[in-house]
Amino acid sequence: PSHIYPQSLPSRMFGNLHPLEGGYYDDAIVKISASGEVLYQKSISKIFIENNLESRLSMIGTTHRFQLDPIHLNDIQPVNYDSQFWKKGDVFISLGHQQMVLLFRPSSDEVIWKLESNIFHQHDIDILNEHKISIFNNNRKYVFGNKSIIDGNNEILIYNFINEEISGYLSDALNREDVRTVSDGLSEILPNGNLFIEETNYGRILLFNADGSLRWTYVNRAADGYIYNMGWSRILYEEEDINIIKKVLNSKDKCSE
Repeated sequence: PSHIYPQSLPSRMFGNLHPLEGGYYDDAIVKISASGEVLYQKSISKIFIENNLESRLSMIGTTHRFQLDPIHLNDIQPVNYDSQFWKKGDVFISLGHQQMVLLFRPSSDEVIWKLESNIFHQHDIDILNEHKISIFNNNRKYVFGNKSIIDGNNEILIYNFINEEISGYLSDALNREDVRTVSDGLSEILPNGNLFIEETNYGRILLFNADGSLRWTYVNRAADGYIYNMGWSRILYEEEDINIIKKVLNSKDKCSE
């Protein structure tokens, strides 16, 4: 994820100020080689314009003013294998301020599929198998008085491409533990069905068993007593990764200061 500047869009419509100076956020997806070479770059706004979604860039919004950050790209999930519903090289894209998830095909610049119903400022997308994805749905809604709230709690939604249905995963468990980060948020469903959650804003990580019981929780509390945000944590569960970490922990070598 990146911002393009100068913006790749007509200045008469989108201006030409840098985002830090109050300009338009021209969010883009970028593919970079291991050596740092830019292999592909595409503006999300241009994707909208080229796929008959331009009207979404000029929605009135709550202020009846031009929106500087109408997209808010917050996750890209590359597709690494072909299935009935996608091809290797496609990318799932989460657009928080659009409350939309896209399946985009860079090879043809096409939006293959989109979801924009009953998701609210969603974040993390994961591919579960050949026909299912998971979405971390923040359930963040804007209400009267220009305020935003979490309506209930965060959800893990499973979208099934075969029957086009959405279901919740361990919803009762997330409700019981009051998981409700306003922004960010991350989830991962492990192969054994366990669920890993990062509740970013409240500095908490939770691991649920497949039956919904809480296996363990971690709170990022510092010595000063304050709890600090997390930063898109990861859980390592593959045997190869675990062995690497064990070797590091058991090593007599110390990190240089």
